[in-house]
Amino acid sequence: MARKFTDGKLVIASHNKGKVVEIADLLKYFGVEIVSAESLGLPEPEETGATFVENALLKAHAAAQGCGLPSLADDSGLAVHALGGEPGIHSARWAETPTGRDFRVAMERVEQALGGKADRTAHFVCVLALAWPDGHAETFEGRVDGTLVWPPRGEYGFGYDPIFRPDGYDIVFAEMAPGDKHAISHRADAFAKLVAACFRGAAG
Repeated sequence: MARKFTDGKLVIASHNKGKVVEIADLLKYFGVEIVSAESLGLPEPEETGATFVENALLKAHAAAQGCGLPSLADDSGLAVHALGGEPGIHSARWAETPTGRDFRVAMERVEQALGGKADRTAHFVCVLALAWPDGHAETFEGRVDGTLVWPPRGEYGFGYDPIFRPDGYDIVFAEMAPGDKHAISHRADAFAKLVAACFRGAAG
């Protein structure tokens, strides 16, 4: 059985403001104070893992050890089927430019790599790792399938949201109101598993 979360404060082990806001919104019903790793001055560890799970655990453990509080890390990415699952765990790396991360550049790189291929199916993966200062951790994985569109559309979301249209919808993630996206996203899928295992029925 997964360990229950009973603390009053949770560190989000991310410097991505969009992720922190999205995670805080998903946990707002549990009365947990959310703080970001960036606000605590915690450095971003190098993501040296070979999988989403390894990278999520690496970030969660680093934050928990760095601040002495339970920490939640998210490792997520876009897997494009015609590209053999790339950019995958390197999704953020595809956005790197000499002046910082730019996901418009990342989306253009994906489109160029596809090079007119007919198969534009893809899926988002999210792995959440919840780690405690004593070294214990729990992990949860979520997924949502869809199709890539071009050009990018919409004003909401972040990352690759402007080019990802989830199955069963006519609009991309970036065109969805945040609440609508949260209901179906890969992060929401992973969160439902996290909440069921660690938050529901927890005292505190």
